Amino acid sequence: MEKVPMLAEGYEKLTADLKVLRAERPLIVDAIEEARAHGDLSENAEYHAAKERQGQVEASISDIEDKVSRAQIIDPATLSGHRVIFGATVTLLDEDEKPIRYQIVGQTEADAGKGRISYNSPIGRALIGKQLGEEVEVTVPSGEKFYLIEKIEFI
Repeated sequence: MEKVPMLAEGYEKLTADLKVLRAERPLIVDAIEEARAHGDLSENAEYHAAKERQGQVEASISDIEDKVSRAQIIDPATLSGHRVIFGATVTLLDEDEKPIRYQIVGQTEADAGKGRISYNSPIGRALIGKQLGEEVEVTVPSGEKFYLIEKIEFI
């Protein structure tokens, strides 16, 4: 079984989401029972909507439980080194010498707008294993991008 690396805050968010979804279960069952009491199920939109929501919630619960059970929590503050690894915060210089900062995180925690990219993303895969001062080439939909690794931090 493959481990799912994530930061502690990502793990906490997943467990909080799981708690909310589990709390929604009985409410959905009540909605199904109430809709069932309205009679003919073949044309009962409330019933079908509640059953559909139940399926979505159960699928989400299964997915999150799987990730939580395989979670490998990594604390970047305990890491060090001169190579880019999971949890590292990397400052890059693009072709215009403009600095860009990313933290390498798990898939569930990724948010490019907040400077958090997945280790599975094109940029994340290109950065993993690289060293300070090394040039990185990334193939993105718009073409090739080149970056210089200016700083590697573990914060």
